Amino acid sequence: MHRRTFLLSTAGLAATPGTSPWTVAQLGGGPPPAGVDGFDFESWRRAFIERAVRSGFARDRVEAEIGALTPDQGVIDRDQRQPELSRPIGDYMASAISDARIQKGQGYRASLAPVLQQVQAQQGVAPEILLSIWAVESNFGQVQGGFDVIRSLATLAAEGRRREWAERQLLAALKIVLNGEAPRDRLKGSWAGAMGQTQFTPEDYLSWAVDQDGDGMRDIWGSSADALGSAGNFLAHKAAWRRDETWGREAVLPQGFDYALAESPFQPWSRWAEMGVQLAGGANWTAAEAGEGMGLILPAGWSGPAFLILPNHMAIRAYNNSTSYALAVGILADRIAGRPPLARPWPNEQPLTLSDRMAAQSSLNALGFDVGAVDGILGVKTRAAARAWQASRGMPADGYLTYGLIQALKLQANGATAPAAPVQDALDKSLF
Repeated sequence: MHRRTFLLSTAGLAATPGTSPWTVAQLGGGPPPAGVDGFDFESWRRAFIERAVRSGFARDRVEAEIGALTPDQGVIDRDQRQPELSRPIGDYMASAISDARIQKGQGYRASLAPVLQQVQAQQGVAPEILLSIWAVESNFGQVQGGFDVIRSLATLAAEGRRREWAERQLLAALKIVLNGEAPRDRLKGSWAGAMGQTQFTPEDYLSWAVDQDGDGMRDIWGSSADALGSAGNFLAHKAAWRRDETWGREAVLPQGFDYALAESPFQPWSRWAEMGVQLAGGANWTAAEAGEGMGLILPAGWSGPAFLILPNHMAIRAYNNSTSYALAVGILADRIAGRPPLARPWPNEQPLTLSDRMAAQSSLNALGFDVGAVDGILGVKTRAAARAWQASRGMPADGYLTYGLIQALKLQANGATAPAAPVQDALDKSLF
C-alpha cells in the first residue's frame, strides 16, 4: 500500500501555458526527518488537551480518548527513517501496474459500473482514475493499514517534527469519533495517519468524504462506493480536476532533442509539436487538452519513457506528491481502460544507496553546481544542478543521475577527469 505522509495544498496547481508548477509540487520530496533523541509525551498530552478544550471539545471526552495513550515507537522509527535504497522507478511501476491488478481493475469497472458512472457524472472523474487510486492506495480496499490513527497522530505531534500538522489531524480525528461519524476502533490506517480504502487524512475525511451509497454514513473503511465517491470529490474540489481531460500521454522525442526542457515551464501542445515531439502509439489530444499547458517529464532520464503531463497529473499529485505515484495512477488507469502498454520500456537500473545520493550532491556542490543541503533527496534543485553539469560535459542534460554518472561525478570532484559522453554511455550500460 502506498502511504502518504502529507497532502499537498493544491491552490494554483492548474498550470497555464508559460508557467511552471514545479516549485508548487516539487518532483522530489521535503527535507529528511530530523533525528529525535527523546520527547516528553506526557507534557505534550497535557498541553494538547488544553488546546482541544479551547477548540470546543469536552475535556472528559478528550481525556477518555487520549488519556491512556502511549507513544508508538513504530511510528517514530518510520518517521525518522531515511530510505537507504532508492528504488528504481521501473521496479516500482512493475509492482504497481501488474497484469493481475489491471485485470482486477477491469473486473471492478464492470461490477461497480453504476457507482462509477454516478461519481463521474457528479465529479467529472473517469472511472479508471478512481479505480487506479483505489488500487494503488489500498489494493482495492484490501490493505488499509493496522495502525491506531489517533495514537499515530499523537505520537507524531509529541515527537515535534510535524507538530502543527499532526495536531490539526488529531483534532480532526477526535471530531470524527466524538461526533459519531465512526467509532474509535474503525480509525485504522497508515503509520502517518492516512485511513480507509482511500487513505484520507482525518481533515480530508471531514472536508471531502461523501455518503455515496446513501446509507447515512461516510464510510471510507467499509463501503467501496463511499471510498470511490470520496476520492472523486477530493479530486474534483480540492485538486481542481479537469473534467473530460486525461492526465498526460507518453511522448516520443526527436533526435537531438534538448533534454534540459524537462521540468521547464508548461507549454501548449502546439509548441511541443513545433519541437518535433509526437505522442506514442498514434494517440491524440482532445481540443481541450491541446489547449492546456503541458509539461515534459523524464522520470528515468533520456533512456526511459518520456511523458507530457497535463494539469490532471498535478491533481493526482495532490493525493500524493510523488511523480512515481502520479504516473503509476495514470498509467494503471490507462491500462484498466484498455489502452496499450508504454511504447518505451523502463530501463534496467541499479538502485542508489543513500551514500550514493549524498555523494552525488556533495560532488556537484564541490564542482560549483549548487544543490543546497546534502540530504540524499534528488529533488528539483539537485536535478537542475545535474543538468548543468551534464551540459558542461557534453552529455544528455536530463538531470537524471544513474549509478554510473555518480561515479563520474565523484571522479571529477576528486580531481580526476570525468569520462566524456561516449565513455560515460558505455559505463552506464556496463552496469545494468
